Amino acid sequence: MRLILASASPRRLDLLARIGVTPNAVAPADIDESVPRGELPRQHALRLAREKAAVVAEAHPDALVLGADTVVAVGRRILPKVEDEATLRQCMKLLSGRRHRALTGVALAVPGHGVRERVVETMIAMKRLSDEEIDYYASHGEWRGKAGGYALQGYGEVYVRHIAGSYSNVVGLPLAETRVLLKSAGYDLA
Repeated sequence: MRLILASASPRRLDLLARIGVTPNAVAPADIDESVPRGELPRQHALRLAREKAAVVAEAHPDALVLGADTVVAVGRRILPKVEDEATLRQCMKLLSGRRHRALTGVALAVPGHGVRERVVETMIAMKRLSDEEIDYYASHGEWRGKAGGYALQGYGEVYVRHIAGSYSNVVGLPLAETRVLLKSAGYDLA
């Protein structure tokens, strides 16, 4: 069966390769990712993953379609995907010395069987950051487009004191759960 990845994230492609999966196509879904008032982080991540899978499945009704979305949350507050340095600095100051969560919603549209979905949550504790450390991180630019403004797989890792849960989830796709979803849908995996 064909597999379509409903994501523009090169990290998700790299992560899928780690479990021996190469999608037949990549078709990013153009959806509104704004956070409606009152929507909690878990609901938000799952809704976006489900919407991405559904939009792309309409164009590819005979294929498995994998959608995912990762959000970073401090309590009930969902941090933005950072596009400018001012927002990065706000996020880093908020995360400094605190615990936060990375939540990834994963949705797999299965032809004739609806959508199978999971939400995976990882707890991260970040060290207290000095202004110099934030300046150093900002200078690398890897934060652009990242939820919460940092990349655990990059320079951001040096600021993490503790992680409880799936590392691949924080990077953008929880591999164990994704593998289970694909296998349960009949996708050929070793």
